[in-house]
Amino acid sequence: MNEAAERRLLDPEAHLLVVEDDGEMRNLVARLLREAGFRVSTARDGRAMWEVLESPAGAPDLILLDVMLPGPSGLDLLRRLRERHRTPVLMLTARGEEMDRVLGLELGADDYVAKPFAPRELVARVRALLRRAAPADATPAERTRRIAFAGWMLDTARRELTAPDGAAVDLSGAEYDLLLAFLEHPGRVLSREQLLEVARRRVSVDPFDRTVDVQVSRLRRKIEPEEGSPALIKTIRGAGYVLVAEVTRA
Repeated sequence: MNEAAERRLLDPEAHLLVVEDDGEMRNLVARLLREAGFRVSTARDGRAMWEVLESPAGAPDLILLDVMLPGPSGLDLLRRLRERHRTPVLMLTARGEEMDRVLGLELGADDYVAKPFAPRELVARVRALLRRAAPADATPAERTRRIAFAGWMLDTARRELTAPDGAAVDLSGAEYDLLLAFLEHPGRVLSREQLLEVARRRVSVDPFDRTVDVQVSRLRRKIEPEEGSPALIKTIRGAGYVLVAEVTRA
């Protein structure tokens, strides 16, 4: 990304919504993000979140959503949110709560940060998600590239996936990055660690981390053929995953 694009990406008018019931944590996160150059709105629960989303000021560019909230939980809100919005969502979870992370990814979250978190890590995650949601900042090559596989077409300029029958298929930011990683390396076995790196998901990985497995499972449900047909993404036991479809570029 060139310098001008980077400045547009980090424009102070980029609007973030922090949904966190703990007042001290909410103020801390909001202050941190404002100091990083973002415009920030806050909400303490689901009702306040919907008020911001439906306000005349318009929807935020990214939502930071805590899992533990009074009333509907962050996971409940995420489920409802994905029925109506494609806004990138960064989940805030308690450290060690793997199930919250897995459920959040299953429901359509784009990334997560475990509390307590390092301030620089949080800002880096926010900026990474905004990059993925900003196709206008793509390079000229990316703006003209279409990638075809097994009857599917991925338009990287519009970040749109089209099924063989012509129907548009919604992808979250994380799903898009994961699919693009496979398409950029067809026929090559990609380890779970490599997929985390290629998809720009800067999370810690240990032998029991299911982040990539959850993302691959979600992606498969969207692009795999009907049950009984050959798989497009195969699991290589002990090694990772591989896209076995032929890939062509327009």
